[in-house]
Order: sequence, then structure tokens, then C-alpha cells
Amino acid sequence: MCLAVPGRVLEIEERDATRMAKVDFGGVVKDVCLEYVPDMQVGDYAIVHVGFALQRLDEESARQTLELFENLGVLEEEFGDHWGKAAKDAGARRPAGTELPADQVPGDRSEKEARS
Repeated sequence: MCLAVPGRVLEIEERDATRMAKVDFGGVVKDVCLEYVPDMQVGDYAIVHVGFALQRLDEESARQTLELFENLGVLEEEFGDHWGKAAKDAGARRPAGTELPADQVPGDRSEKEARS
């Protein structure tokens, strides 16, 4: 599934004459192109689709959308641990060589906070 997901701009840089940003999607950080919304600033929220920021979004709308996506399991589907999900769904262990570092293991916020 392809979604436009809200994310918060953490940092902005010029890369190969292209305005790029590190964007946080509820704990997952990805590189995003800002060329379609050149006035984006650090701390702003944007709707992002396939690596491109398409529109600015207010913080409350972004939080509500991320919470809804998380409750529906959409964030894990978009950004999650696909090997782990497949193994869990099959009732099997993760395939060898697909282990994630501890700080990248997906789970709900309470599980992540418990590990911190």
C-alpha cells in the first residue's frame, strides 16, 4: 500500500542542488525531498508520499493521522519490520541474517519506552 504519511522535519540540507530533509514519521526517520514545498522549515510537518513532501500540515492534524495509522497497523506495514512480521504471521523464527539492531526493533511506544 502506498500512503501519504505525515512527518516532522528534523533537519534540512542542500544535496546535489536539491533541498532535502530528515523527516521523522512517528519514530522512523527517512530522507525526503522538499522541492515541492520549498518554504518548509525545521519543526514543520509535511504530508510525504514516495519520498517527496507534498504539503505542509499542522501539528495536531499530523499527530491525529499518525495515531490513527498506528492504531490501524498502517505504520508498521509502511515502515515496519517485514521479515519479522512474515515470520510472526507464519509462526516461525526470523530468517538468519535478518535480525535488527535493538534500537530498530518495531513495537508500540510502551515497548520501546520499556527498553529505554
